[in-house]
Parts: sequence; C-alpha cells; structure tokens
Amino acid sequence: MPTCAGMTIRLLETYGIEVIFGIPGVHNVELYRGLEGSSVRHVTPRHEQGAGFMADGYARATGKVGVCFTVSGPGLTNILTAMGQAYADSVPMLVISTVNPLDQLGAPVGALHELRAQRNLAAEVSAFSQTILSPAQLSEALARAMAVFSSARPRPVYLEIPVDVLTAAADDEQPVVSPLPTRPSPAPAALDAAAEMLRKARTPLVVLGGGAVSASAEARQLIERLDAPAILTVNARGLLPPHHPLLAGENLGAAPMREALRDADVVLAVGTELGETEMYPAPVEPVVSGKLIRIDIDAEQLTRKPFAHLPLLGDAAGALAGFSALLAPREGGDGVHRAAALRAAQTAALPASIAPYRRLMAALDEALPGAVYVGDSTQTVYAANQFFRPRQPRSFFNASTGYGTLGYGLPAAIGAAIGVGPARPVVALGGDGGVLFSIGELASAVEAEVPVIVLLWNNGGYGEIRDYMTGRGIARLGVDLKVPDFITIARGFGCHGARIESFDELRAELTAAAARRVPTILEIRDDAAFLAEG
Repeated sequence: MPTCAGMTIRLLETYGIEVIFGIPGVHNVELYRGLEGSSVRHVTPRHEQGAGFMADGYARATGKVGVCFTVSGPGLTNILTAMGQAYADSVPMLVISTVNPLDQLGAPVGALHELRAQRNLAAEVSAFSQTILSPAQLSEALARAMAVFSSARPRPVYLEIPVDVLTAAADDEQPVVSPLPTRPSPAPAALDAAAEMLRKARTPLVVLGGGAVSASAEARQLIERLDAPAILTVNARGLLPPHHPLLAGENLGAAPMREALRDADVVLAVGTELGETEMYPAPVEPVVSGKLIRIDIDAEQLTRKPFAHLPLLGDAAGALAGFSALLAPREGGDGVHRAAALRAAQTAALPASIAPYRRLMAALDEALPGAVYVGDSTQTVYAANQFFRPRQPRSFFNASTGYGTLGYGLPAAIGAAIGVGPARPVVALGGDGGVLFSIGELASAVEAEVPVIVLLWNNGGYGEIRDYMTGRGIARLGVDLKVPDFITIARGFGCHGARIESFDELRAELTAAAARRVPTILEIRDDAAFLAEG
C-alpha cells in the first residue's frame, strides 16, 4: 500500500535529488523502506551534524540541493548547528525529520525523543519549517521548498512528519510536482538607472559575493565591459581565473581593499552581505564614499548596511547579463592598471606570519590543479582566505565565514567529493582541534569509498584562540590540548595516513592520494622545518 513515506521518496526522485545523507532510527525507518529500489544514493554519516555538513559541502560544490534525513528529538538538535552554517552562507539544504505522533504534538507525555515544539527550534535556522499533518500536504510543502532553492535566497528548509503520518496510506494522493518559478530579474527601470550610473563612472569597482557563484560568465563579461577591478569575497572565489587582469584582490578587510571601496566613485556589489566575517584580521564596517549599487535576491538584505544608493532586487546572472546588454565596452579606461596596483598593494600588506601557508597552498595547487578546497575554522583557512585564488567557482569554501562552526571541514569535504565525483580531488583543510569534532566521519568516507584528502594542520590545540588570548594578555587556559596520534587513528579507520616532513613528500603523497579509494590524512606540524623554506 502506498504510504506518505514512499510518496516522499518518489517526489524527491522526481525533483532530481540524487543523494541523501541520513541516519536511520526507529522513528524514520519507513523512509528507508521507500529508499529501497529507488535511484537515490544514501550515505550514512556517524552524527547528524556530520549529515548536515555533508549536505552543505555537496550543495556548495555542485549547486544542487543537499538533503538530510534525521530522527526526531536528538536527531534534530544534532543537525541544528549545520543548518545554522548553511543558513548564514545561503546554502540550499532540505532537512526531513520525523516527530512524535499527531496526538502527542503540543501535549508532552514523556515519549521517546520528545520536544515541546520541535519545529520551532528548526525555524530559527531555516527559510521555513513545516509539520506535515497529512499526506495531502506533502506535495505542496516540497514544492515550496524547491521554490526557495530555485528562485529565492537558498537557505535550509525543514519538514517534519509525525510517525503516524509517515505510515499513513497515500493511495488516494497522487504526487504532484509543481513547475518551479525562475529567479526574478531586476525591474528594467532599475537596470537602466544602474547602467547609467555605471556608464558615467570614472573609477568603478565591483565586489562579487557568493550570490554570484552561478554567474561566472555574466560577471566576467560585465567586468570586462566596465574595465572595472573586481574584489572577490570568500564564497565568490574562482569567479575570475587567478591571472585575470581585472582581479583586484580577495580580502575586503585589507587596508588596500578598504581604500579602494572609499576611492571608487561607483561600487557595484553583487550577492554579498559585505559582512564582518569577510573582514580579516579584524571586523570593520566597509565604507563606500561614492555611489553604491547593490544586487541581491533577498529584499531584506538590500535594506541593511552599507545602504545602497540604488538597490536592485533580483538574480545575479540576470542582472549582470542585463547590464552587459545596456553597456558598451569602456574605451581607454585604467581598470587593468588599477587592478594590478591593488593586487600588488594587497600582497605587500599580507602579514609575514602567513608565508608558510602561502607556500603550502601553492604546493597544493601545483600538485592538484582544479581541486576543491573545503575548510574548517583553522589557521590554514584564515590565512588562505587572504590570498588563495582557485581556478574555478565552487572550489574554495569554508566555515570561517558566516556562522563560523568547528568540525565542518571533514564532513563537508566528504559531501563535496560525493558531489563532484572521482574526477576532481577534494581537499579538507582542517586543524587538530576542529578535526576532533567530527573525526568519526572518516568511517563514513571509507564506507562510501570517498577518496577525500585531509590536510591536517597540527598545532597542539586551538591555535587561533591561543594566539588571540596571548595577544590580549589572557592566560592560555583550555587551548593547549591533548592531541592523539592522528596517523594511527587514520589507519584504524582504514585510511592512508602520513606525517609530512618536506614539500617533495607532500607532492608525492598528493599524487598518490588521487588514485586511492579511501581517504588520505596528511598531517603537518606547525613547527615543521620545511615550512620555512623559500
């Protein structure tokens, strides 16, 4: 007999869902009855937070929706942190959970996994949350979720299904797949006004954010027509190739970038919050002295600081293509010269302390051209955020922006590797502290035959916080940790592990890792002598 659980799987298949990250439990096993024989691949994490991070990495690397199954109660509370990271960074994630039977909702009886208002917890980190009260509501709820992912600011959506609804007969319900709306383009009058502002600009500057990650061709075309230097936020890395003459830099918090924002007579900011987590090493509010044009899919975002002289509501790709149709190529501009000067100034402003990380990332890029880099909140990533230039979009993202979680890097890299497949290597950039948050997911990667590479930066604790405390004269309490033998642990999981002592050894290990079907853990001590070379 068709049930709501089986209907859920059929609808997900029809919407093109290819992978689900989930942990079965007594409350959601009926969903797994529906998975049997379907085209959907199931990956079993070792913790629901890992499931959420895997779905996040999968979505960022592919542009597809990351889907998770959880049980009620602790399953939901475990995944909330991952949903918070995805919410902050606008990642499309669908979380489907169970909840206790209908007659227990709002009337606590002390049942297993009971929460007083489970859906309300998820509401804080989702575009919307809904309890499915009957099979008849399922099609519409999933259509709403897919509409958020396809045409609005893509953030997590939470759907919960009471266990008795999950098993309810759905033979009278035909799964309805709704045509999804496309992303809106800005109003023609607003595009005309913005194009006129850009046409008259003498020193235009473009800032591209994660909201433009699917508009690489359109962004490049407009920047070249404007002859305007472009700054890329962390989530926009790769929108311009590393050696593009109009690529001005990356770190919005660096003094040369802040000065460029103040000096430009028109700044075009596309799909970016211009938020404090982009400002390293210290959060500062960006100041735009000239006119600011902002493009965003989220109307609310357009009303936040810094305030735009001209806010444009709509899709980045549509808006950028619309500008290019309205603007003739700028003749005799100095954009290439200005971009080169900014690149040189940003490089000169880099602190000497990040030199080892620059050598490390250069070695990685040389050995694994075109790799995807997924970062935790760790010193390697904080450094790379200031200078690293991946070769294509969706190839460098991490948890140090937005919500700023620890433990993200390893599971998110596993999700990314499942999404992009074996043709592209995926590197998790993690530290000893963060990796210990989610090290159990190595078992998931081995089980799923995911050859993710973990570059583990070992500084014996929470190094970034340790430095922060030292700099403020605070005693180093709670930051110098007992660190295990990671290589032994890696081998215990069935992974390959090695401690790196030279760049030649690193290159050899990276080359070998690409041919394996299990994860590779490469540990580098922060005091390793070879890091001082060059």
